[in-house]
Amino acid sequence: MVSSTKDGITIRIMTKEDYPSVKALMKDSFFHSEPLCQSTDEEVESQNEKENDEYHLSMISQGTCLVAIDESNGGRLVGLVLAGAQYPDDVEKHRIEAEALEQNFWGRLSKFLSKIEREANLFERFGISKLLYSHITTVDVSMRGKALGSRLAGTLMEVGRSKGFPVMVAYCTSFYSARQKEALGMKCVHSLSYADYKDDQGRPIFTPAEPHTMARVMAIKL
Repeated sequence: MVSSTKDGITIRIMTKEDYPSVKALMKDSFFHSEPLCQSTDEEVESQNEKENDEYHLSMISQGTCLVAIDESNGGRLVGLVLAGAQYPDDVEKHRIEAEALEQNFWGRLSKFLSKIEREANLFERFGISKLLYSHITTVDVSMRGKALGSRLAGTLMEVGRSKGFPVMVAYCTSFYSARQKEALGMKCVHSLSYADYKDDQGRPIFTPAEPHTMARVMAIKL
């Protein structure tokens, strides 16, 4: 079992018992800071909540998700990674699911992510039959700037290697998350500019603030 402590912060495998705290941290941290979520007035965290809970719990059951615990502050959750296995059949499954969603923010985002997933063509690109998909990473506001996000990503790579994943992938919608992944050795294998992704009237669907101008598919061989 992966577990390491540094500067009073322990990173370990997430359990289902952690999920209520995980949801609370995502609401307070991730949904209020992720650039695309910030660019909408919709209450993103409440959209497709049941389906998202099921998806997150399915990843937790794989033993591929992580939590960061502040031991000096009563065991408070201060960071997390939700991640899980993906297979070639998932690409078409995600397209079909995205098409069927209500066209709220989550539906629009799912279509966008499905498009870049198909264009990145990761399974053929790397000649692989499975990959480790880093879905959501977030760190409590009080802990930012302390390299905790990098520790979480680096630990996830260790988990991926231990479970026999040949490649780890993250879809970075934030300029800063892409830069962090790049510093860990991940390479951008595909990108899509928000200005180029438009609706039927030719208007950009996502308009996050600078410097968040594109989504990047970041990957590394494990």
